[in-house]
Amino acid sequence: MAVSKKVVLAVVVGAFAAFIGHAYVRIQKLRLVDRELPVKHLNCHYLQGIDYGAEDITILKDGLAFLSTGLKFYALPSFSDDPGKMYILDLLHPRPTPVELQIRGDLDLSSFNPHGISAYTDPADDSVYLFVVNHPEDKSQVEIFRYVAEDTLEHLKTIIHPLLHDVNDVLAIGVESFYATNTGYFQNEVLQLLSIVLNWPWCEVVFYSPDEVRVAANGILGGNGINMSPDQKYIYVSDILDHEVDVFERQEGERLVFIKSVGVGTLCDNIDVDQKTGDLWLGCHPNSAKLLPFNPEDPPGSEILKIQNIHSEHPVVTQEYIDDGHIIMGSTIAAPYEGKLLIGSAFHKALYCDLK
Repeated sequence: MAVSKKVVLAVVVGAFAAFIGHAYVRIQKLRLVDRELPVKHLNCHYLQGIDYGAEDITILKDGLAFLSTGLKFYALPSFSDDPGKMYILDLLHPRPTPVELQIRGDLDLSSFNPHGISAYTDPADDSVYLFVVNHPEDKSQVEIFRYVAEDTLEHLKTIIHPLLHDVNDVLAIGVESFYATNTGYFQNEVLQLLSIVLNWPWCEVVFYSPDEVRVAANGILGGNGINMSPDQKYIYVSDILDHEVDVFERQEGERLVFIKSVGVGTLCDNIDVDQKTGDLWLGCHPNSAKLLPFNPEDPPGSEILKIQNIHSEHPVVTQEYIDDGHIIMGSTIAAPYEGKLLIGSAFHKALYCDLK
């Protein structure tokens, strides 16, 4: 009997050790720990006053760009204890300079922690609404603002719902309706790590409206950026852990039908879409082992991708900008406009670049 117990114990210990080994190898593979890239720069300069990241950027058709700054999220580095802020930038100005947006209304600005953002222009009266993912005290909620003046946002509403439990990014499709991605499926960190190790793609895209809230799509290992095609027929979601961009067809009743995935070979964060060409631009992390844990002596790099002809049989994925972290660390978004490109980061700087 004693021998039998020893055999069982040995088997259990061996199986556990094998699982730990498998988990380590898988996590290292997902994080792209051995990836090193040569730099590829554009003609860029820093945006004045953006010193603590611009995690997401969205640009209106008239060249007004909104930036979310000062994100504190999970174990990512943060260089400031101040609350997050929103900025606006006029890309049609001869010398575009970010201006901090004043926020009025019933919102606790002392815990404001903006993440993904999206703008919606109401065709009825051209009013501009800004949707902002907010993480006050590590919670997840979506704030809806109306842009009312050159430097002012009016807070209208806070959206909290059990399905919106770990929101990363948002895509506005109406005055009070949107899609949102959840970073993880489980709220428990141990279970979330286990789901990644076991390759459980359970992350969800959630549809929200005042009349209905439901899961619109799933099958995602790590939900991140979300955006829409210029004709509004397709939704794009960055699966950061699977190193893919998922394409969904938007059907009647806001039903999303999976079409395909496009491999990108890196950890892509937010997505912006060129409204003229339909090209996707992505801010990516070439090697997340340098992002977490953070080492200023060996900083995390930045990688900007462009996807052309994403709906064809052979989409073209190109690297448009690469840095080793000495100019910009941890890129999260690349937003083009009329030959210019804004590059934002999770916690560092933001760049204004010339594509011509």
